[in-house]
Amino acid sequence: MSRTLSRADQLIHQFDNVLRTLVPGAATASRPSPASSDIVDAEMSVEEREYAAGLMRINHTGEVCAQALYQGQGLTARLPDVREQMEEAAQEEIDHLAWCDARLTELDARTSLLNPLFYTASFGMGALAGAIGDRISLGFVAATEEQVGRHLDEHLETLPAGDQRSRAVLRQMAIDEAHHAQQALEAGGARFPGPVKAGMTLMSKVMTSSVYRI
Repeated sequence: MSRTLSRADQLIHQFDNVLRTLVPGAATASRPSPASSDIVDAEMSVEEREYAAGLMRINHTGEVCAQALYQGQGLTARLPDVREQMEEAAQEEIDHLAWCDARLTELDARTSLLNPLFYTASFGMGALAGAIGDRISLGFVAATEEQVGRHLDEHLETLPAGDQRSRAVLRQMAIDEAHHAQQALEAGGARFPGPVKAGMTLMSKVMTSSVYRI
C-alpha cells in the first residue's frame, strides 16, 4: 500500500527535484546515453568544439526548463492520470538532462549560470498552467515540446560534422520530445493558437541567445 505524502514530505521531494535539476552532475539517467562508447568524434577545431558546447549548453538549459515545467504542472494538475503522465515525461527529461550534462563535460564546458533563473520562471509557468486546467496544461506541454523539437532539428543541422556524440544524443532527444507532444495532445491537450506560440518562440529566443555563452 502506498501512503499519502505529508506536506513536509512533498516539500522535501520537491527540494530534491530542484537539486537534481540544477546541480551539475546530480541528475542520474535511467537509460544509457545514446553517445555510446562505439561512437567516436572526428577531429574538431577549437572553434568547432566551442560552438558545439554552446549548442549543448542551450539544450541542457532547455531540459532544466522542461524539468521545472513538468514539476510545476505535476504540483497543480487536477487529474491523477495527468500527474502520472507528467512524472513519466519528467523522468525521460532527466535522462536528457544527464546526457547533455555529460556531453558538456566531454567538451570541457560548463552548464549555464542562468539555469536557476530559467528554472524558476518555467516552474511558475508550469504551476500556473496546471492551476488553470489540465487541458491548458497539456496543451502547454505539446506546444513546448514542438518548439523544442524544432530547436533540436536546427542544432542537428548546424552541429560540426565531427561531433557525432552530440548528434547521437540530440537524435534520441528529438524522438522523445515528439512522443511527449503527441501524448499530451492525445490526452486532451489544447492546440494553442498562433499568437500564443509566437510569444513562446520569442521567450525561447531570449533563452537561447543568453545561455549560449553564459
